[in-house]
Amino acid sequence: MIDNADAVRLLDSKRNGAVFVATMNANNVGFGLPSLTTNESLDFPISGAMSKASNVALGLALAQPDRKVLCLDGDGSLLMNLGALVTISNKKPKNLVHVLFNNKVYAVTGGQPIPGSEDVDWEGMARSAGYAKVFHFDNLEDMTNGIDEALTCEGPVFVHLMVEPQIENTPVQFRERAKRTVHTAIKELPGVLGVK
Repeated sequence: MIDNADAVRLLDSKRNGAVFVATMNANNVGFGLPSLTTNESLDFPISGAMSKASNVALGLALAQPDRKVLCLDGDGSLLMNLGALVTISNKKPKNLVHVLFNNKVYAVTGGQPIPGSEDVDWEGMARSAGYAKVFHFDNLEDMTNGIDEALTCEGPVFVHLMVEPQIENTPVQFRERAKRTVHTAIKELPGVLGVK
């Protein structure tokens, strides 16, 4: 299994101007994008709208077809919005990479198990939905060696990462907050992308 922070760090090192739309565990201050980013102005955190990162990423990918968009999704979030797989495939955004962080738990709400996590075939669902390419990485070495291919394929691309569960048990009111919120991103991202 891959350490969550190592996966985010590797993706960030390969972003090359890509927009990151991150949800839940990929956007947790303790082990995610807010503490590891090298280009915060291109981060679009969706942690307050569980399951909607894939929809926002699709909209950005369609609106910015010349810019790579990476959706950093969680297995619990995607489970709540399986229709996004078909919608993304139907729209065929060539610039979208949908990265699933699969830790088999709801990590930021206390570690409750994801229903059916032992049986779900995420890669099979992505293929059946119509994703152009599907990749699987369960260790950092393979991810390091294979992520460039995944990021350069014509999309939509699905990247399934098996990550270590890192449980957030701190009560919500005492958690460190990311300084960049979805509200900040909504205000600033259009200017960064050159949208008038």
